[in-house]
Amino acid sequence: MEAVKAEAWEGAAVAQDLLALGYGGVPGAASRGASCPDFRGLCVRLAAELATLGALEQQREAGAEVLSAGDGPGAEEDFLRQLGSLLRELHCPDRALCGGDGAAALRKPGAGLRLLRFLCSELQATRLLCLRSLLDPSPRPPLGEGVVEGAGMVQELDLTLQALGLPRPAPGTPASQLLQELHAKISELQPSLPPGSLQPLLSCSLDAPRWEALESLSQSLRDQYRCRRCLLLKRLDLTTSAFHWSDRAEAQGEAMRAVLIPIREVLTPESDISIAHVLAARADLSCLVPATSVAVRRGTCCAINKVLMGNVPDRGGRPNELEPPMPTWRSRREDGGPQCWGRKKKKKK
Repeated sequence: MEAVKAEAWEGAAVAQDLLALGYGGVPGAASRGASCPDFRGLCVRLAAELATLGALEQQREAGAEVLSAGDGPGAEEDFLRQLGSLLRELHCPDRALCGGDGAAALRKPGAGLRLLRFLCSELQATRLLCLRSLLDPSPRPPLGEGVVEGAGMVQELDLTLQALGLPRPAPGTPASQLLQELHAKISELQPSLPPGSLQPLLSCSLDAPRWEALESLSQSLRDQYRCRRCLLLKRLDLTTSAFHWSDRAEAQGEAMRAVLIPIREVLTPESDISIAHVLAARADLSCLVPATSVAVRRGTCCAINKVLMGNVPDRGGRPNELEPPMPTWRSRREDGGPQCWGRKKKKKK
């Protein structure tokens, strides 16, 4: 009884969302899922507007359909295949709908309504973002693009969101809300980790003198790293400049610079490692496993390791087979004085 009430409430909510978006009520065959042409047609219209408003990350050719309803015998299979890629592109949190067996998931009670609810919410959010950009003409660079100040922090945040499977936040999202979402996701995934995997490497508490000592040590290591990296970059510049000395490089000089300059500009002498990396390091970072151990060799052993070398010539070098050293030089005269050969010169008077 409660399941029927929940499904009825979900249907009423979806109908209200569709009316607000201008798509009319929920079709009566929504419970039939992808086998109903009307249901597929409604999903196609919602996905087409999402693509028009720029909510999809993947670029498509002009006139290409995001979803196709179709009427043939294979229309349902094509629709489900395209629907799975669309939901993954929109970062749908419903894993049942994004899974491989989408047809079985849509046949379950309430699955079609959940799909329509998700598409409606995505379309509502996309319309609000487009309206906001029209009302506020000031440019807002997206996350990770065009950000000069704090670019390293933005890049780290972007990688964290990708690792946790979270969608990229919209421009203007408060930092407190983003941190709450990260904390909730990490708390959700933490029980699935093996015990002791999050033990910090630095377990002692840091007071003011220890913070100062740690900062001094970090600055000293950064200075040494900068000096060594400057030396390596100078060697790299000299090596790359040597390729321009040949006669053949005169014709290909511009093409070579177009390839090398973007790569070289990214290489800077400054280090990206800071005290934050030390605080975030875990205890397993200090576990040094020998490269020749049995556990490591199980994953690194390959066919080339089983090739044995044949007989090689004997190079010698054994100390017991070496000849005795040459005797030291000694004078022929017993008194040790030098011998003079030839006639002595007469003294002049």
